[in-house]
Amino acid sequence: MPEPPQFSLIIPAFNEAALLPRLLDSVDAARSRFNGGSNAIEVIVADNASTDTTAEIASARGCVVAAVEKRCIAAARNGGAAVARGAILCFIDADMRVHPETFNVIADTLTNPRVVAGATGVTLERWSVGLAMTWIVMMPMVWLVGIDTGVVFCRRGDFETIEGYDELRMVAEDVDFLLRMRKLGKPRGQRLTRARSAKAIASTRKFDTYGDWHYFTQMPRMAWRMLRDPHVRDDFVRRYWYEDR
Repeated sequence: MPEPPQFSLIIPAFNEAALLPRLLDSVDAARSRFNGGSNAIEVIVADNASTDTTAEIASARGCVVAAVEKRCIAAARNGGAAVARGAILCFIDADMRVHPETFNVIADTLTNPRVVAGATGVTLERWSVGLAMTWIVMMPMVWLVGIDTGVVFCRRGDFETIEGYDELRMVAEDVDFLLRMRKLGKPRGQRLTRARSAKAIASTRKFDTYGDWHYFTQMPRMAWRMLRDPHVRDDFVRRYWYEDR
């Protein structure tokens, strides 16, 4: 029986046929540079009820495909983790790309027993004045709470202890997950970390769709409407995060 992999990289995906191949290309490059060998990393695509060829692409590229029918990104992350065999679980969105040294950096990071979990952080695939201003506004919050995005990673045992991602959350499930990881690690003398030497490349497709300044123009008006009417909030979440493809 083959040895279980060291890493399981889990990719939640809904109708990602256009962008999934470039992520998988970057993952192949990072696997080829992993000091533990490429076979120590399994790649799982959690197909979240796609209606395009996402699952077929993933299968053709040698990924494990986990079918997750519940349309919720937290459920997709958990569905991928449910079939994972690695001791280290990593999660990345399908529209990103990983750094070539991702797995080496995460492996080195988790040799520190004082680290409970973390994320690599990101850089953007393109820049503009609007994107730079959005970055400037968002980054102080990242520094303040110590929670980042990109490739999120943790040990399997800790993932199981906190019971994975909260499937009642349609958005911000990754922030909640890391906050609960931090709470788990605190009494053990552990902390979250940011593995910034292996930043992922984040897609700007939301900005491509809604405009580079939409965090300053559309978002404040939408936030006010959502505070006044929960139905507006639910409709916005569905359209902005779940129906854009």
